[in-house]
Amino acid sequence: MATIDPQTLRQAQKIMLEMLVAFDQLCTQHNLRYWLDAGTLLGAVRHEGFIPWDDDIDISMPIEDYQKFMEIAPQELPKSIFFQTQESDPDFPFDYIKLRSKKAKIIEFHEKGKKVGYHQGVFVDIFPMLTLPNTPFYHKFYQGMFELIRSVSPVSLHTPEGQDHPEIRSNLQESLHRLHQGWDKENTKVIYGGEMPDVAAWFDRDKIFPLKKLRFEKLEFWVPHDPDHYLSNLYAFDYRQLPPEDQRTTHAEAMVIDP
Repeated sequence: MATIDPQTLRQAQKIMLEMLVAFDQLCTQHNLRYWLDAGTLLGAVRHEGFIPWDDDIDISMPIEDYQKFMEIAPQELPKSIFFQTQESDPDFPFDYIKLRSKKAKIIEFHEKGKKVGYHQGVFVDIFPMLTLPNTPFYHKFYQGMFELIRSVSPVSLHTPEGQDHPEIRSNLQESLHRLHQGWDKENTKVIYGGEMPDVAAWFDRDKIFPLKKLRFEKLEFWVPHDPDHYLSNLYAFDYRQLPPEDQRTTHAEAMVIDP
């Protein structure tokens, strides 16, 4: 982990906030659902904005809305934003969507010292979400599926580099997607779809919906109805407490703002 110059980091956060605003406007226009996730949700709850040392934005969308967004985004996003998928950027190693700004560059820890062929703008991560029946069997099945997905994901934080099996990973993700229950069934759990293999959290559907607005950087964005439930299931530590100062570091090795 590295520490980025605070002024540079703050400039990058403002650029990412511009992307979030553009994303929110597009979702509002097309009636697409989303919510702030991970460190961005934690920032909204604990800081009413970015965690001061955070260097990205995390968003989740129901799988149906995610797929619709993939259809409209390439044509309707501002020209300052690059819509990054494996189709738009063949060297891109991730299975989910990133919105990349053309105004600033980020070098992540896993990219240090490597020749990178894909777009490296500061980014917004967007993850598709599914539902599963709320039973012990499906909980165990879900955890097992994520262990398999991690084992064939070289970009995972949990997996040694070089174990890239995209076809196997895609088949596992599709198997998980086929179990999706939809959003109207009662007693279901909301899960990540397998495109982001590092987190396998399991949330009550009724704790996420109906979504509500929460303040973030003097604006308001959609968040789960019960952020405490969401964050408590996502993090093993007490998210309300600030980490020790020596752990307040960025994930990026470097950032460069386009003059």
